[in-house]
Amino acid sequence: MVYLESERCLLKTLTEEDAVLLTKLVTDNKSYWSIHEPLHSAEYYSEKYQLKRIKDSVRQMGMSREYSFGIFLKEKDILVGHISIYSIKRLPFASAFIGYSLDERYTGKGFATEAVKRVTQFAFEDLSLHRIEAYVSPENIASVSVLERSGYQREGLLKKLLFINGRWVDHYLYALIDQDF
Repeated sequence: MVYLESERCLLKTLTEEDAVLLTKLVTDNKSYWSIHEPLHSAEYYSEKYQLKRIKDSVRQMGMSREYSFGIFLKEKDILVGHISIYSIKRLPFASAFIGYSLDERYTGKGFATEAVKRVTQFAFEDLSLHRIEAYVSPENIASVSVLERSGYQREGLLKKLLFINGRWVDHYLYALIDQDF
């Protein structure tokens, strides 16, 4: 288990015991997240599937390829989102991607920015990465704001990158280099 703390959040790698909580999180936010994420099968919203995701994440963490965290509010121990540093590549790249989703009820309160900053710090300081990248739809203004408040810089536009809700959607490429953190 990896635990990271920020001012108001506890970020912890999810365990098999968290499958129920994660299933509730993805189910509660199905409509909200579907605006900017690819569609998932009905199976995705099952506890069995979320347990499989957690097990896969733990396996990936064991190989230092991915670290997936639940975002918990410290005061209430409530799961309000998840965040991952994934597709970790070692030298000559020393890079990874960051991705996150927050429960709709907790957006606009700075929790996502707090989590992104803390996981970015972990990636640079503990994983010795040099570059972290993120894809974000230009239409996802809240997520663009999270990345920019966290120090990420827009590097370009990737045309028709992801198939979301029946159409190919452009995405910005954001990145942060360790020396700029």
